[in-house]
Amino acid sequence: MEAEENANFDDQPEPEGIPLEGSSAAAAPEDLTEEVEEMGAEAAEPASEIPAETVEPPAMGYDESSPRKWYIIHTYSGFENKVAESLRTRAEAFGFADKIGQVLIPTEEVVELRNGKKVTSKRLVYPGYVLVEMEMNDELWHAVKNTPRVTGFVGGGNSPVPLSADEVYQILFRQASSAERPRPKMTFEKNDSVRIVDGPFANFSGKVDEVNAERGTLRVMVTIFGRATPVELEFLQVEKA
Repeated sequence: MEAEENANFDDQPEPEGIPLEGSSAAAAPEDLTEEVEEMGAEAAEPASEIPAETVEPPAMGYDESSPRKWYIIHTYSGFENKVAESLRTRAEAFGFADKIGQVLIPTEEVVELRNGKKVTSKRLVYPGYVLVEMEMNDELWHAVKNTPRVTGFVGGGNSPVPLSADEVYQILFRQASSAERPRPKMTFEKNDSVRIVDGPFANFSGKVDEVNAERGTLRVMVTIFGRATPVELEFLQVEKA
């Protein structure tokens, strides 16, 4: 049954993303921080909302003395939850449950304006990636790689390189902080054309002149009485035209 499930994906193209082990572009250990940043940049684009049963985040913490380290697995996009379930099932079936710790699909809270009301939902931070805490060895490496819908480990050639403590903290902190302060679902860039959907300038259109991602605000140039006027708005008050 396992072989048949794997065979169903043989003809699928490898998802685009960070180079996997074995590729000539596989990242060296010192490039992992850059990879995580690139993943974060990709995730800045609007992502699909995810079901409530998505894996819950682990408790904050990272034991550097533990033999288990965090690794990033690349999966077919949309199958992150299936991969997490398969890893747990296979760990029990093949006897390596003691080598695998937490399995994490990083999510974050995002907020948007619907019918004049703020609505909060969850989305994947890194679509197509799953983080796994494991005590790596050759046998486990092959077992995880052969999990259905897994395309490989991120970086490190034939010897996957674990994330550093700082990289793990960065991911966990982003996930935890979004629960207290949800991020706007939409992102904007200078010169984007937008329509104002809330506030005294509702239904006006304009162009983004400045983006303040830290505050979640925009300066939009709106034509009022024939003159271009700068108006400061929250991300939630506008939508892309």
